Amino acid sequence: MPVPPKFLATLGAGILTARMKSRLRKKKSGAVPAQQKHFRGLADAFGRTELWRKLSLGTGIDYKTFHDRVPLHSYEEIEPYIERMKRGEADVLWPGQCSFYAISSGTTAGRTKYLPITEPMIAHFRKAGLDSLLFYAARTGSAKVFNGRHLFLGGSTALTPIAEAEPFSAYAGDLSGITALRLPSWVERHLYEPGAEIAQMSNWPEKIQAIVERTWPLDITLLAGIPSWILILAEALRTRAGGAENLQALWPHLECLVHGGVPLGPFESELRAALGPTVNLHEVYPASEGFLAAQDAEPEAGLRLLADAGLFFEFLPLSEFDENRLTILGLHAVPLEGVKPGVDYVLLLTTPAGLCRYVIGDVVRFISTEPPRLIYVGRTRLQLSAFGEHVIEKELTDSLLAVCRRHGWTIINFHVAPLFVNASAGRKRGQHEWWIELKTPNIETPTGPIMAPELDIELQRLNDDYEAKRKGGGLEPPVVRLVMPGVFEQWMQATGKWGGQNKMPRCRSDRDIADQLAEITRFHTEN
Repeated sequence: MPVPPKFLATLGAGILTARMKSRLRKKKSGAVPAQQKHFRGLADAFGRTELWRKLSLGTGIDYKTFHDRVPLHSYEEIEPYIERMKRGEADVLWPGQCSFYAISSGTTAGRTKYLPITEPMIAHFRKAGLDSLLFYAARTGSAKVFNGRHLFLGGSTALTPIAEAEPFSAYAGDLSGITALRLPSWVERHLYEPGAEIAQMSNWPEKIQAIVERTWPLDITLLAGIPSWILILAEALRTRAGGAENLQALWPHLECLVHGGVPLGPFESELRAALGPTVNLHEVYPASEGFLAAQDAEPEAGLRLLADAGLFFEFLPLSEFDENRLTILGLHAVPLEGVKPGVDYVLLLTTPAGLCRYVIGDVVRFISTEPPRLIYVGRTRLQLSAFGEHVIEKELTDSLLAVCRRHGWTIINFHVAPLFVNASAGRKRGQHEWWIELKTPNIETPTGPIMAPELDIELQRLNDDYEAKRKGGGLEPPVVRLVMPGVFEQWMQATGKWGGQNKMPRCRSDRDIADQLAEITRFHTEN
């Protein structure tokens, strides 16, 4: 099929933007009917698979039967099926064969996962990705972002043949690599950067330099990636351009930064300075399991659930969650029409890649239900609850951000872990240990004695369980470790999490990461 010229692609983007703007203005979002439609289509497809037959279910079942009889699934439970799919078996979790698998290890430092990426799943990512950009264009009132090039700072697009699949041909790699191979021709021709050759590179320092050399003279209107890597790229670009004040000085038409995957708060002030004064921030919520939500209004409104992009969503109250009881917890899950604002839910996905009532490990909270808008609050396994305090990632991030804003400090990275009772160390009760790297230099010198009590106060304000433990004597005051520059970078490199879409785990209820940090760092603490 011939690729349309640039002006036709831009004209088409303008028409789609106008349609999206009209759609977003409607009083009813249509999210619930869309979810019901996608459930029917997915249920019909699942009815032709081995997993469905094992559950004694056929095609065309209604949601009540699905809700009452289909258990929730973790990756460990469906891994044997995926291994068979990788070897070419058909109709296992999804009708037909599957040749592509996205590698994901999440942020819990756990085992590598191979997630099937079927043709309908690629179609989902295409539609959700385009809708997320149209959300941006509609809320800003202009489709000019489609006039220039879009630079995606993602993982390597190189795919690796899966040896054990032979003689069947199956490939594994970063999700961005799989989707980049299947870009619409007009996107590849008129929008996509940094180009196929550079996108395949896996050495991140070399990749950054290659991107700089290719893109600094181009007309970039949109930039997308993890905030920490965007800052590194921005510094390299400014240096290449002879000390440009910011990226807008280099790319005058740059108007949008697409970000997601980690809370922006710790990076926002530095990002705004690096990008330029009028660059808009646009948040998305992508995962290897699906593209889940995107910003369609002001940041405080939350992210709009992508209810009409091919996935079926369910939500399990976090208060009911126990990963050892997944077979019976499906009875407590609710579809979109059953959610309530202000409640923390474990997100469940049913997808056209064969995942069925799949626990992806994310916890979300709805800001509104019509339209459905939510915020990401953490991971089921990335909670800090070694002492029953039930602290989530968002509360830790918000606490540290509040303290740093008061003092003008900039966060590079952080991790929080428990310190357990240790009589020989004189520790009669448990406490939290904060590992924090701040940008230097600072006008006001940060120290443990300054930060620890302020973090304690902020966290008590945000979390009732933590406050009760502190005031009841069940927890000692926190300890703050201010680490030398580069410590978190060293940890991520040593654990294979450097570059691409990798993220630093913010907390754990064990000391696995904290003890690894202790082995590679020098820190000072003044308690």
